Amino acid sequence: MDTFQKEVDERTNLTSSNKFELLLFRLGSPDLANDAPPELFGINVFKIREIVPMMPITVAAGTVSPMLGMISIRGQIIPVIDLPAVAGCKPKSGLNILLITEFARHTQAFAVESVEEIVRLDWSQVLSAESRAGGNLVTSIARLDDKAEGGKLVQVLDVEQILSMVTPVAPTLEDDVIKTCAATLKPGTVVLAADDSKVARMLIQNSLEELGIPYVMSNSGREAWERLQSLAQEAEQEGKHIADKVALMLTDLEMPEMDGFTLTRNIKSDSRFSRIPVVIHSSLSGSANEDHVRSVGADGYVAKFAPAELAKTIHQVLGRTPASLP
Repeated sequence: MDTFQKEVDERTNLTSSNKFELLLFRLGSPDLANDAPPELFGINVFKIREIVPMMPITVAAGTVSPMLGMISIRGQIIPVIDLPAVAGCKPKSGLNILLITEFARHTQAFAVESVEEIVRLDWSQVLSAESRAGGNLVTSIARLDDKAEGGKLVQVLDVEQILSMVTPVAPTLEDDVIKTCAATLKPGTVVLAADDSKVARMLIQNSLEELGIPYVMSNSGREAWERLQSLAQEAEQEGKHIADKVALMLTDLEMPEMDGFTLTRNIKSDSRFSRIPVVIHSSLSGSANEDHVRSVGADGYVAKFAPAELAKTIHQVLGRTPASLP
């Protein structure tokens, strides 16, 4: 147990240096007829609860691909998703491994062909796939070494997108939530939001628009940090304070180039921004992750995807914020 806790603490402490660990796995090849090598994919170790060999799957009536059915582990019924089917790959040796994952306080198993290893990377080695050749299901591309050119690349799947395909999230807020949580921002201010997942950005945008909150969306922590500094310069030139431009920062944790932990620390350690409230909106759930979120100075935490909870948290945090900052 002491060894296990030490490993957990060590991985948690990686976030203080913009680093993380990626579990590498294979799903198969796009076309077995061409004997193409199996593609390499990755998932943040923080999202992995355990890895188990394939076991008997109970297929419920009406189950359709990519759902395979369900399994029972220590009394918990867990849905199983055929990840190669989602990604358009064909496993040469079959589905041999189950990745038991925890996202947004929900547990599910992803069936994969094989697991390779765990690698430790800096978020600067992870680049957004949207400006590159990534498909709709790939949120980022990780370089396994520091070389700008060459080297092995790993596709990081947009798990939020995959889960929304399998179990869609209601994209709208109930009327009573909108009435209760509608926020009035200081005129001229916006919420800065950062998330690398397309489906997450869509859900955030829908919620903020329904609440009547103006926002500026970024695709990564670095982009959000640069946007915040740019707004601070504009405010200074206009003889204003950053509080006249930004009411709140809403950020994901897992993002290419700069993660949400680093973004939050940058904000809270800079005297210009330290009193800007930061709300973390992440699929990295679990008590250890949520406690660590608070340790970096965040003012609120919301697990994806819970639009009503997000609305209530933003309303509460803005309600605690002075109308202007010194």
